Amino acid sequence: MEQTPTAADFARPDFEEDASTPLATQARDHVDLVERLSTVGDFGPPASSRVFVVANQKGGVGKTTTSVNIAAAMALRGLSVLLIDLDPQGNASTATNIEHGSGTPGTYEVLLDGMSIDDAVQKAPDIPNLSVVPATIDLAGAEIELVSLVSREQRLRQAIDDYVDSHDVDYVFIDCPPSLGLLTVNAMAAAREVLIPIQCEYYALEGLSQLLRNIELVQRHLNPDLDVTTVLLTMHDARTNLSASVAAEVRQHFGERVLQTAIPRSVKISEAPGYQQTILTYDPTSTGALSYLEAAREMTTHYPQKEQ
Repeated sequence: MEQTPTAADFARPDFEEDASTPLATQARDHVDLVERLSTVGDFGPPASSRVFVVANQKGGVGKTTTSVNIAAAMALRGLSVLLIDLDPQGNASTATNIEHGSGTPGTYEVLLDGMSIDDAVQKAPDIPNLSVVPATIDLAGAEIELVSLVSREQRLRQAIDDYVDSHDVDYVFIDCPPSLGLLTVNAMAAAREVLIPIQCEYYALEGLSQLLRNIELVQRHLNPDLDVTTVLLTMHDARTNLSASVAAEVRQHFGERVLQTAIPRSVKISEAPGYQQTILTYDPTSTGALSYLEAAREMTTHYPQKEQ
């Protein structure tokens, strides 16, 4: 008759934990991240200011989450970062605890009234080195109002260039709405680099070819300097074959432009904006926070840095 295992039996080698299970893999990856980041100090500044547009026409892929958390990670590691909220919903402003009620100077005034970024920018109260240009609900009508203006596609670029020329800014991130209207076109005309967050689900791949075609149009007609330099996999679930399949397909297409770090699905990441915080300040030891920190580190190291 087979005996019931006792506590002592579980100490035997044949009852050792299977290190190949998804849970064990996640735990091991978390420990590796903690150890790797514990030896890294402040990030090195780039040789010249880098201006990113965070874009994807599909909604819900983590554009705003990526914008605020990459910006926060870099700022917390000593870099000077400007975050521009170009989405009328103002979620990036909320996550960084920035005032953005109707009438607050922000991206609407910069685009429509020619206000300088100096007059609209606010310091993030919880994150040193992070400055934010907020978006208010007034921005919702900007698409229509921009149509009749001269150089309507270049207004944001001029404002950013003026600000960067007069301030020591390492990184600029522009958070876009999930559409290709004049707001997103302004962002693409202003940026030099595109950061594409891609959700690890099948539908996320469907709109990708259209996004790349639109980027090519902007390159051809408005901004020949624009380049897709960074792709970040978001909402990655290591336990599913679907996430692995999407990740493999994205890496095959974009090659080295895809960051090695993938952002996991995380309740903590979703909770943080409700407390007007980024995941870096809400739960800095969580896997989500460490993943964004590692992704930010990758972005700073794969580029010529300023000589010390």
